[in-house]
Amino acid sequence: MKLGDIFLNHNKKSSPQDESFQNKRIKGKEIWVYIIFGIWAIINLFPVYWMFTFSLKSNEEIFGTNVAGLPKEWLWSNYETAMGSGNMGKNFLNSTLIAIVTIAIVMLFSLMATFALTRFIWKGRKRMNNFFMLGLTIPIHAAIVPIYVTLSKMDLINSYLALIIPYAAFSLAMGILICTGFMQELPIDLDEAACIDGCSTWGIFFRIIVPLMKPAVATVSIYTFLQCWNELMFATIFISDSVHKTLPVAIQALSGTYATNWGPIGAALVLATFPTIIFYVFFSKKIQDSFIAGAIKG
Repeated sequence: MKLGDIFLNHNKKSSPQDESFQNKRIKGKEIWVYIIFGIWAIINLFPVYWMFTFSLKSNEEIFGTNVAGLPKEWLWSNYETAMGSGNMGKNFLNSTLIAIVTIAIVMLFSLMATFALTRFIWKGRKRMNNFFMLGLTIPIHAAIVPIYVTLSKMDLINSYLALIIPYAAFSLAMGILICTGFMQELPIDLDEAACIDGCSTWGIFFRIIVPLMKPAVATVSIYTFLQCWNELMFATIFISDSVHKTLPVAIQALSGTYATNWGPIGAALVLATFPTIIFYVFFSKKIQDSFIAGAIKG
């Protein structure tokens, strides 16, 4: 092949027509990706749409031909019935209080335990980490009876602590696991520089480590919140009075013995789901950052 042919072939490969064709192919692939993800998003959002329309229908529409369509008559009274049934408002506040306190406890102890396991060298720290990880292997059902007996002896049945303590205990292992992966990637030079500047151990923890752990904090908060907000078994067994009952128990109580009005139950489900969506919206950016950071570290 002659030198001139090489230049001609090179010019052909980098011609504007070829570049425009390649750009069109790339854009075409991007369009297909958007279409596929758009369809997947619609499939995942359909249950939310169905639950909202379900909450505004009567039993005749729910069990009739108009199952997935918009309500013929928008029964906003279902929400009034759901909020007026029993102590729905009080149960909502109970769930909120229990979730907030549990998240605070889990985050504090997870970060402190991870700080001790990853930033200090001491005998038995690996065994202690393995001991914490054993919490992931304990089934909840196997621990109900021992927990109930312990709470009874401590006179904590029918109290907020009867749910806060088990929720925090079962979420702590996952919190330590998530925080450990992030804290191990933080350079130890930060601790040494802060120590040289006169920062104490607690100062390093609260001023250096905790601000850098925001993605992990958001991830653990979402996980703990979902565990507390949707939990039913502990809330049913450990709480029997109406004063301390949580929202899932209140929703379960809306079903009748012989007949059930499903519209108010759908309305209660919407009210129970709404805080989860709001909670995720506020922390979604941090959770995305945590996934990105994990992918980069991997």
